[in-house]
Amino acid sequence: MDTVEKIVEDFASDIAVSPFSSGTSLREMIRAIRACKTAAEERAVVRRECAAIRTAISENEPELRHRNMAKLMFIHMLGYPTHFAQMECLKLIAAAGFPEKRVGYLGLMLLLDERQEVLMLVTNSLKQDLNHTNQFIVGLALCALGNICSAEMARDLSPEVERLMRSREVNTKKKAALCSIRIVRKVPDLAENFMGLAASLLKEKHHGVLISAIQLCTELCKASKDSLEYLRKNCIEGLARILRDVSNRSYAPEYDVSGIVDPFLHIRVLKLLRILGQGDADCSEYMNDILAQVATKTESNKNAGNAILYECVQTIMGIEATSGLRVLAINILGRFLSNRDNNIRYVALNMLMRAITVDALAVQRHRTTILECVKDADASIRKRALELVYLLVNDTNVKPLTKELIDYLNIADPDFIGDLTVNICSIVEKFSQEKLWYLDQMFNVLSLAGNHVKDDICHALIVVLSNTSELQGYSVRSLYKALQEYGKQGSLVRVAVWCIGEYGEMLVNNVGMLDGEEPIKVTESDAVDAVEVALNRYSADMTTGAMCLVALLKLSSRFPLTSERIKQIVAQNKGNVVLELQQRSIEFTSIIQRHQSIRSSLLERMPVLDEASYLVKRATATQSTISADKIAPTVTPGSLKLPNGVAKPTSAPLADLLDFSSDGAPASTVASTTTPNDFLQDLLGIGGVSSSTTGVTSTASTDILMDLLSIGSSPSQNGTPVTDFRHPGQESKPVPGVPEAVDLLGSLSPAESKPTPVVPKDMDLLDGLSSNTSISGHENTTHPSITAFQSATLKITFDFKMKLGNPRETTIHATFTNLTSSTFTDFIFQAAVPKFIQLRLDPASGNTVPANGSGSVTQGLNITNNQQGQKPLAMRIRMSYKVNGEDRLEQGQVSNFPSGL
Repeated sequence: MDTVEKIVEDFASDIAVSPFSSGTSLREMIRAIRACKTAAEERAVVRRECAAIRTAISENEPELRHRNMAKLMFIHMLGYPTHFAQMECLKLIAAAGFPEKRVGYLGLMLLLDERQEVLMLVTNSLKQDLNHTNQFIVGLALCALGNICSAEMARDLSPEVERLMRSREVNTKKKAALCSIRIVRKVPDLAENFMGLAASLLKEKHHGVLISAIQLCTELCKASKDSLEYLRKNCIEGLARILRDVSNRSYAPEYDVSGIVDPFLHIRVLKLLRILGQGDADCSEYMNDILAQVATKTESNKNAGNAILYECVQTIMGIEATSGLRVLAINILGRFLSNRDNNIRYVALNMLMRAITVDALAVQRHRTTILECVKDADASIRKRALELVYLLVNDTNVKPLTKELIDYLNIADPDFIGDLTVNICSIVEKFSQEKLWYLDQMFNVLSLAGNHVKDDICHALIVVLSNTSELQGYSVRSLYKALQEYGKQGSLVRVAVWCIGEYGEMLVNNVGMLDGEEPIKVTESDAVDAVEVALNRYSADMTTGAMCLVALLKLSSRFPLTSERIKQIVAQNKGNVVLELQQRSIEFTSIIQRHQSIRSSLLERMPVLDEASYLVKRATATQSTISADKIAPTVTPGSLKLPNGVAKPTSAPLADLLDFSSDGAPASTVASTTTPNDFLQDLLGIGGVSSSTTGVTSTASTDILMDLLSIGSSPSQNGTPVTDFRHPGQESKPVPGVPEAVDLLGSLSPAESKPTPVVPKDMDLLDGLSSNTSISGHENTTHPSITAFQSATLKITFDFKMKLGNPRETTIHATFTNLTSSTFTDFIFQAAVPKFIQLRLDPASGNTVPANGSGSVTQGLNITNNQQGQKPLAMRIRMSYKVNGEDRLEQGQVSNFPSGL
């Protein structure tokens, strides 16, 4: 744009003194516009000038045409409409003089584009000017054609451009080569017409022609494979010669940039060599010597030299280079990392991230320099270096790298701690070689950056602690010491409080001492103090506060001497503004006061958490989150877009799972297909199964830190509020069917097996329970089992249980049996129901179904029929699995449900 404005102003100086000029000159108009103080004044000046130009156009004044066009171009650059003067451009192009043509072509390129229909009228003028005897007029036509050429114009005028590429004039050759780039982009079929011409231009000596020819060769390689193969055979030697001559040439003032001879030509040749050598061993071998020469001889103390070196490194990494040449390229990037310029270091880090997939060992040699970049003052360099360090970690260097990163947490910028913490935790989880090292590193991270550690990482740590019985004593002591020093780190407090509640006696008695570990003296009162301090500090945080209350409740059983003090601490939260903490305080106080007989069994240590199941659930939840962020593809009949991008064959169309009206639908269909993994999110985009997604997500993301003492569902989940809100002094009125003043922890006789319809007032649900009494839920009624689906390969059986308290809700236990002699792997069961039914699928017991019925896979389904008694249950099912690596799919409809469901 600056160049166009300069040309316009230069032309203004020419016509300002023209004897044919009248009215306002271009220079005066520009001065008037720039003198405007408001946008309204500017619009008034532009409107006045446009009106004068329209008048001149209507009066057909040829002597003012070129000056008016110059004005219009300036007005167009300001953003005002100038479409009314398009034909004036064509008239100026058709003029005989060079000044008029110059302004006409300039206006054509500036005011019009290839989408304008009026452009068809200029094709004949362009053809005439391309054959003009004046090389400058030819240059104007080539320049215009290279900027606004359409596909039709390219086909009409490509013979003229080919002819001009053979011209003796250097400028004409250069412009014709650049114009042919536009032609090849618009019509790739014409690429074969320019292959030979492009190869011949590489023999020219003029640098401008060489750069234009190399750009044309690059475009030809992208346009067609035939052109790529032709240039590989005919241009490799010429390009190597050009690069060698430019590299060895002494000082040339015409092309010198900071002591480097024509770095632009260097870079263009290297880019073309990268395209030609990619995937071709013979071409790459021919380039190795010249690339090594450029990499070693180019100076790196100037930006121009660094640009050439960077392009040379990209070329080496892009072709089939030798290992020694790749090491040389990575060493160049290592030198870049020591440069003061942030831009050079940033591009070096970017290139190293790509190079690590080619030669990871060579990148490892620069690990120390990369770690220094993690501590850089520039945020973008820190982030990129951290990503590179994550890629560098392996089993051999994980310990020193992790130590360096954790040490940096002490001095890291607050805005950078979050990203650093996430990467450290990922590294520790991925490369942990032993449980003790894993725990030590996680404890260090929690101590230094606990406020930035996510909940799922804390959950994973707790699962590991639960499964590592030999390290539980060491862990609780380490966390207790960290809690004393870093009590403001939220995640540390939650994990430490959980451990103290579970393993408090190990902390007090120094159980499980490791070799070299120093014993610490902690009394029962000290352990309670630590939890009390955490509770007071995080009284407004529901998660942390609830965990503290649970820990205190458990300590009341482990430390009987502190039971009275713990009861007072817990009772202080009866008036907490957080309803969850208030409810827990009331219930826990009741347990401590009134239920001594069952407290020890009720508050015993948590069972060992299934680490494998948790990892599967965590991975499933992560995958569900990723899938939910993606836009669901449009499903067309007979073609379903699967997650890996493969379209399902149209020979086996998928029936609509909710099309219950199709009586003629086959009971089962077996087809070879790729099994999708995310059909639980939305089976064929039908909204009626959204509840299934909700159920699975909630199961996968169960928060084990939120409620460690959950005996049943909360009142709000059961659908009946139990809190009696009324004004002081107002008499409460009994509600039919709802017990009055029921204590959630009230008594329940051990002999009772069925819930009574009327609950006595002030009943204590836990009263009279012995320490070995189990707490059970509502009793269920059963229905006869049915065979929901059976084919030659698979049998599915449904067992039913219906809750007495909610007749609409039914639990289905599905059993899958393999009837063939081949094992089914990657087994996935999916189901869809009408919109009036809510469905939730529980995780299956496995994904491998043994052969010959020697075993089975089970899965739970929870069904809620909102129109129970009016409409029966109905379900479409789909089973996908693999047999000897081959994908199989079966589907059918279940309609033989027992009556009353």
